[in-house]
Amino acid sequence: MASLPAISLVSQMSLCTVILNDVSADMIFAQQVYGYGRKADVLIGISTSGRAKNVLNALVTARCFDIVTIGFTGQDGGDMVELCDDLIQVPTVQVAEVQNLHQQIYHLLCSRLEEHFFHSED
Repeated sequence: MASLPAISLVSQMSLCTVILNDVSADMIFAQQVYGYGRKADVLIGISTSGRAKNVLNALVTARCFDIVTIGFTGQDGGDMVELCDDLIQVPTVQVAEVQNLHQQIYHLLCSRLEEHFFHSED
């Protein structure tokens, strides 16, 4: 089975601990984008309010490296509106509803990417 390279920035626990201890919680994802990111990569930032500083800093860092930015937010989009090449804003501000809709959209996005990259015609 084929795959695309992907890194979940929240899953790098050792690195997250170092950044939290030595830098700042607000830089936890930005530091990883700085280290891992390359031009033509895609960063997906998720924040129900669109105002999470750690996500915003990662998006700013991504822009510096010409990394495509996609955001998932709630209804008003917060500060992510200005930092995302594409922004998916769900029509609610209720946290549980935003997260539920994000999950459904994320799975649909994954399905469409798999279809695009790996669909073979027989």
